[in-house]
Amino acid sequence: MSKPGGSDRRVVIFTDDPGWHGRVLVKALAARGYHASYASLTDCALDLAGPQARIQIPGFDDLPCGAFVRGVPGGTLEAVILRLNVLHALDLLGVPVYNKGRAIERSVDKSLTSFLLLKAGIPTPPTWVLEAREAARDVVRRELASGAELVLKPLFGSQGEGLQRVQTLADFDSAVPVNGVYYLQRFIAPAALPYRDYRVLVVKGRACFAMSRSSAYWITNRAQGGVCAPVALMPEMRALSEAAAGALEIDYAGVDLLQDAEGRWWVGEVNGVPAWWGLQQACGPAVTEAIVEGFCALIDGARG
Repeated sequence: MSKPGGSDRRVVIFTDDPGWHGRVLVKALAARGYHASYASLTDCALDLAGPQARIQIPGFDDLPCGAFVRGVPGGTLEAVILRLNVLHALDLLGVPVYNKGRAIERSVDKSLTSFLLLKAGIPTPPTWVLEAREAARDVVRRELASGAELVLKPLFGSQGEGLQRVQTLADFDSAVPVNGVYYLQRFIAPAALPYRDYRVLVVKGRACFAMSRSSAYWITNRAQGGVCAPVALMPEMRALSEAAAGALEIDYAGVDLLQDAEGRWWVGEVNGVPAWWGLQQACGPAVTEAIVEGFCALIDGARG
């Protein structure tokens, strides 16, 4: 494939399940004069046999003028690295990638996200990441003795799946870490029920929309039954979300915020491939418009 041409206006959406998100992206991009096609990163390849590096993307003879990442499929370590390397290679060849492979690496790995947030001075719940079970048990014992609770999370996970609340040592003893890694994060209790957290959409450094997610259950993700409602962006919510996205150097992100019983705000997670169906149901179609505007601005900036 040659370098992307300014007149092509063909973009690729990397996804294995286009669904609602794929449909609204194709429609919004078409309204701006772009033709979008779906492709799975599992079907892409690097051809490094000739004088120039080539990236093979199904349906594309030349490089697209932009790549929108809606999913990086899981798999073996080697397979996931290859899929991310396709994104890195596109970026190195001048194709705007939204979000870039490095940004996805920072956000999909919860331990790296927590490290970068803490390094940037952004309030995030105290977190411990380790492999040794007895050392992890010591962390749990100390936290429980101080009156705190913990959540054991998969290092790589989304939509609230695989979360385990640790309220007693017996909870920890019966918990099974994913692939032997303990990502333990202090549980942030609300002032009153229902449980609630907040999702803020940040595009190109600016917080655009926010919603609350409420549930009688402690996991509030919409995929786990949480109820979404629009909320106004308070100054602290805006500042924290924008700082979190900046710390991860990410073009667009879903930033999850928590508020504790004392009213303090915390950044829980930063999602580099966020779904936004729930946010759009709460805040309206301008959500997709903002995301696509950011993508198109990235393409326009690459063209100069």
